[in-house]
Amino acid sequence: MFKDLFRAKPKYVTVRPQAVPVKQDTSVALWQKCPHCSNLIYKKDLETNYYVCEKCGFHFRISIAERLHITVDEGSFEELDTHLESDNPLGFPGYPEKLAQAQEKTGLDEAMIVGRAAIHGNPCMLAVTDFDFMAGSMGSVVGERVTRTFELAIEQELPVVIFSAGGGGARMQEGILSLMQMAKTSQAVERHNRAGLLYVSVLTNPTLGGVYASFASLGDILLAEPGALIGFAGPRIVEEATKQSLPKGFQSAEFAMEHGMIDKIVQRKDMRQVLGKILSLHRKGLVSSA
Repeated sequence: MFKDLFRAKPKYVTVRPQAVPVKQDTSVALWQKCPHCSNLIYKKDLETNYYVCEKCGFHFRISIAERLHITVDEGSFEELDTHLESDNPLGFPGYPEKLAQAQEKTGLDEAMIVGRAAIHGNPCMLAVTDFDFMAGSMGSVVGERVTRTFELAIEQELPVVIFSAGGGGARMQEGILSLMQMAKTSQAVERHNRAGLLYVSVLTNPTLGGVYASFASLGDILLAEPGALIGFAGPRIVEEATKQSLPKGFQSAEFAMEHGMIDKIVQRKDMRQVLGKILSLHRKGLVSSA
């Protein structure tokens, strides 16, 4: 104890960390890299150019709100069937959490919204899917909304326009209830067709699986955005199943056009005008035949 008096005691200084302001790199938020050609694009320019790369023409995925903004007449869209909500009928583990995450990410209640709209003054029923909501997959709510869209179109004698972006196909968390939506939506399309009404299906990147194998591929007129991936199974799965190399551009919109699977490839900036012309011609045809 006496020896301890001669030992030098270390001096400790308590340092309290101060909050250091972190500078945010605003350049990251202002620029977007094109995944196709690696071109750096000023986001304002990207928005002005309909979210299309001005260098290579790559079409970026866009939200439902952006799709409506560049496609329909201002203030004409009236959303319907908002009361339909997804459930977890099979008690699939983690499904409610995935739904909640998708809803928080997109601000949507489901992968598709439907409603009445006008395009260049032509009234129609419109449905749009959002890939960011569980890859645009089709569950019971999406299938029901598609079916009701066609049923209401029959009642009001309206054409239907659907923008598909479903890379997730039928939603596996809902099992057979999801798969049956393929048959249900296809039957709704057929009833609409028998009523002599027009259905225009617009295939965007990607349109695959159960979405493509049902209502998306049954349009009277099939349009597609450039470079859209279109088909049932993706190229990687097809290659693994067949053990064969696929031709370049297989399942792209251009490949589908070349092989007669779609009617026209339309640049996003021209889509509203093309749809307006198609709907106008159909409308005049209905009037002249009345």
